Amino acid sequence: MTEPKKLFIKTYGCQMNVYDSERMAEAMGGTGYVQTETPDDADMILLNTCHIREKAAEKVYSELGRYKGLKANNPELKIGVAGCVAQAEGKEIMRRQPMVDLVVGPQSYHRLPELEAKARAGEKAVDTDFPEDDKFAALKTRPKAKRGPTAFLTVQEGCDKFCAFCVVPYTRGAEVSRPAARIMDEARDLVERGVRELTLLGQNVNAYHGHEKGLGGLIRQLATVDGLERIRFTTSHPNDMDDDLIAAHADCEKLMPYLHLPVQAGSDKILKRMNRQHTAEEYLKLVERLRSVRPDLHMSGDFIVGFPEETEEDFQATLDLVKAVEYGSAFSFKYSERPGTPAAERPQVPEDEKADRLLRLQTLLTTQQKALQDAMVGRDVTVLFEKAGRDPGQMVGKSEYLHAVHVQAEGIAPGDMARVRIVWSGRNSLNGELLQG
Repeated sequence: MTEPKKLFIKTYGCQMNVYDSERMAEAMGGTGYVQTETPDDADMILLNTCHIREKAAEKVYSELGRYKGLKANNPELKIGVAGCVAQAEGKEIMRRQPMVDLVVGPQSYHRLPELEAKARAGEKAVDTDFPEDDKFAALKTRPKAKRGPTAFLTVQEGCDKFCAFCVVPYTRGAEVSRPAARIMDEARDLVERGVRELTLLGQNVNAYHGHEKGLGGLIRQLATVDGLERIRFTTSHPNDMDDDLIAAHADCEKLMPYLHLPVQAGSDKILKRMNRQHTAEEYLKLVERLRSVRPDLHMSGDFIVGFPEETEEDFQATLDLVKAVEYGSAFSFKYSERPGTPAAERPQVPEDEKADRLLRLQTLLTTQQKALQDAMVGRDVTVLFEKAGRDPGQMVGKSEYLHAVHVQAEGIAPGDMARVRIVWSGRNSLNGELLQG
């Protein structure tokens, strides 16, 4: 019997890349590959890259350098670069790292088996097109393996917003929505295999239009799936938060009270320069509307400090917005230039000012996060358990609000849901006691 070939995938970046890596593994599984947890014994190494963070391409080249020894010891080893850096860099990757055998963009990874076959035949394979064929339809059905209790499900890709700091429209392409029927089929399949919570993914997920009633309509349809207990979605744009999706937070019990809604800045001047196409006041009114229908909604956001031409007054406006919203969690970064984006050509804020502002913002956000987490003590929540904890008999899961909750719970297994009373708040998690009955 022929020994299966081994595939090692290293995933960078967001949840969509995690989902994409799963699908890449499935695509290669159809050609006889099985996944391995280490590159040392792999027959193929695949880096699924992200272009959002600072110096993303250089980090990929650095990672590739670590595999030179493996390639020297095993000339049959094939190395590929996938994802957004692959889309942005294309053939430049092979020029700088001749040991790379294939490069594939995020819209073409269903063609991985063909590219791998070319590489095995001694050719260099590059595919960074935006193909017309549906990569999701082209991929083989997920193998019927047991899944954990939570899963990601991509419903939308690409972005038409063209924020001045962002490369996504160039690396992921225009907004495309998957048909609702195909999403429903995939959701049912996941539930049959043990999934109880789905997070719907998209670069601009609430721009989804594959259902006649948009993302709100899709969520309501997914809520009819027996066995699916929880629904979340990320990442959203304020301009696409329509009335029906807001209403879904009130009337759809399976939609969890946690929303990631990036704003990026609190200064209207900076928001305009970012091409966000909304004001700080419009964002705050939107948050107010959402909380009017779901008062316990926990908000999460994204922030960029030190955007070109940002003044101290502009930064103070961001702090004021953060204080007004009171975020349960947030992601914050210093602005970093992305070649080819409009903001890269503008006057830059000194690095020391960026660093100072980021520290001050993160201090405020951490204070808010801890206060909201501490306020959970004494409350009862429903926890979906995902895995065993470090201590004997301990289980770890997530509350409705996405807090990690640790519970001493003999007899509880991954996938179980139970009511828990929160008794203690730690640095990044909560401890609770299982409620009886």
